[in-house]
This record gives sequence, structure tokens and C-alpha cells, in this order.
Amino acid sequence: MIVRQFLQWVRSAPPGERADATSALARAYLYSDLSTDDRAAAEGAMIMLLDDPSPLVRQAMAEVFASSQYAPPVIIDALAADQPQVAVPILSRSPLLLEADLIDLVATGRSEAQTAIAARAMLPCSIAAAIAEVGSAEACLALLENIDSDITPLSVDRMVERFGHLAAIRENLLMRDELPMPTRQALLSKLSQTLAGFVSDRHWLAAEQAEYATKDACEKATVALAADTPYDELPALVRHLRQSGQLTAGMILRGFLSGNVVLLEEALAELSDLPFDRVTSYIHDKNISGFHALYRKAGLPDGAYPAFRHAMAAMREGALRGGQGYAARLRRTMVERVLSGCSAEADADDSLLALLRRFSVEAAREEARSFCDDLVATSPAILFDPVETRLVA
Repeated sequence: MIVRQFLQWVRSAPPGERADATSALARAYLYSDLSTDDRAAAEGAMIMLLDDPSPLVRQAMAEVFASSQYAPPVIIDALAADQPQVAVPILSRSPLLLEADLIDLVATGRSEAQTAIAARAMLPCSIAAAIAEVGSAEACLALLENIDSDITPLSVDRMVERFGHLAAIRENLLMRDELPMPTRQALLSKLSQTLAGFVSDRHWLAAEQAEYATKDACEKATVALAADTPYDELPALVRHLRQSGQLTAGMILRGFLSGNVVLLEEALAELSDLPFDRVTSYIHDKNISGFHALYRKAGLPDGAYPAFRHAMAAMREGALRGGQGYAARLRRTMVERVLSGCSAEADADDSLLALLRRFSVEAAREEARSFCDDLVATSPAILFDPVETRLVA
């Protein structure tokens, strides 16, 4: 009887009042002691209200039913597929939506729907994987910010691949202590690509110059990252560099001239497909012929070999011992010794010499910067008056 009167009234009531009445009917369905007939009539009335032209009415139902496990399933399914302002409460909270339903809604829904699903409590890895694969950037960020989500490393890598160029996602990931080193390096690579596009789009540098500069900066950052990578994680980082085409002779040489012999060992083991122990024996053998064979098996360019040969000789004479910033930045004495040795060869490769000269300038600037920082840090504060300062001949 009451439901019949409600249906007669709702046909002419304004949207706001219809929404309030629908909310009251939904709460009565959940919490009142209705008879079987009244409950069936109330459910039928609410199913009819799914066709109401005003989203306020459907939104009122969604807000009441969103967290309840006793809501009518047919109504939950209909509201979940409605427009975002109606569906979001259901998608983000309803316990009646099955895992398969949520995966399908991620695949077919709009960004708002995907974001609501990404914020659900206790989100399983299957749904997280679906969001990482096809979700919008907003949905992926909501997923990363959801502390209850179960995200596998593969899903993280997929989000880096799709949206690593976006600062919000990149910063969220870089703040994670447990982030694998290969993923960190992938983010560095994405950042360098983004910077190259930014600089060239504003015509600050030509596209080729911008790409070259950012690639060099990425290599430098990667070598520094490798210096901080635990030994047991370094093979995975080197494998990632190879698969992404970044494990070049120039990067390996930069690492070697920075004192990271382990990076050299892992890189040659990865490129040559030889056991690690065998590779280290060739590198530390006094006979250079074993290293030369290893170098060629790794497929590295012949033009760069003299630099590695002179670096190997310097290493065996103790040039890599001591020094600050171990394995993180170029050693000036090491670079200059290799540059001097390569320059003295009659058939030296011009591109190799150019690379070594750039390394030499970079190493000198790093050393000067470090020296000045240490000097300022260890000196007492003084007042400097440029007017009274005189140069003494």
C-alpha cells in the first residue's frame, strides 16, 4: 500500500524530493522489518527508479546501497554501469561486485570508474594488473596511492612503461624504498626522454642535441645508481639495461672509469653469456689476451677496445684504489691516463677520443666542485670584501 502511494507520488515530484524519497525507501529496504510482499514491492519500485531521468535519484540509491551486502544484486549491477557520479560509490565500496565484474568494468569503464575501483580496500593483484594494463593515468596513480592494493612488480613495470613520463606517478614510485633497481633506472630513462622533448619543443636545443644531452645525463645517473645497487640486485639491473638497449660500450666504460669493476664484470657476463666466475678470471688475469677474447665475445665495438685495454692496465697498477665517490663518478686520474694512452696510438678512433675528452672535462669539473665544497665545509666563516681584495703579483 505504501509503495503504491510512493509510485503515484514519484511521477510528479521534483527531482530533489524524488531523490530524498528514494533514499528513504532504500534505507527502509535495508533496515526496516518489512514483510515479504512489501520487500518485493520496494525492490520492484527501486528497479523502476533505475530509469528515472534524474541522476540524483539513482545517486541516492547508490549512496545507501554502496557498502551493504544485503542490497539487491540487480540494482548494484545496474548502478555500477551507470554514469560516473552514480557508479563511483558502488564501484569503490560495494562488496557484491565480483572480481571478474570489476576487471570487466576496468576494461570498459571511463577513467572515473577505473579510479574508483583502484581505490577499493584490499584490492587483489588481478584487478591491479588490469588497471596497470588499460587504466588511465589517474586510475594508475590512485592504485599506487592505495595502501591496501596488491601490486606485483610486473604491474609496476607496466605503469612505468605507460606513464613513467608523468611526474606524479614517477615521484610516487621513486619514494618507495622497495622499488627494484631496474624499475628505478626505467624511470630515469623516462625522465630523460621527457626532458629531451621538453627542451626541443621550446626550441632551446635542436632535437638531436637535446636527445644527446639527456642521454648522456641518463648514463651518468645510471652509473651512479649502479654504484648504490646491492650486489645481488646488480645482475637484474644489467639485464634490464641490455633489454632496453642501454648497455652500450660508452656506459660500461663510464662505469669502469668510475671504479665500478663489478658493473664491468656483470655487463660482460651478460653480453657474453659466460659464467660470472669465468668472466672475473679473464678480467683479473694478468694476461690481456683473455680479456680481449672476452671483449670480442661480448660484441662490443673494436674502436672502443683501446680505452678498455689502457683502463685494465691502470686498474692492475692500482689506479682505482681509494678516492671519494667510489664507483659513482668518473676518476680524473683514471680518465686522463686512458685518454693519454689512446691519444698516443696512431690509429686511435676519433669518436673514442672525443668521448674520453668529454669524460676528462666532466671528471675535472666534478673534482673541482668536490674540492670547493670540502674547502667551504672545513673552513671557518669569514667576511669577504671584494673592494679590499687585491691580487699580489
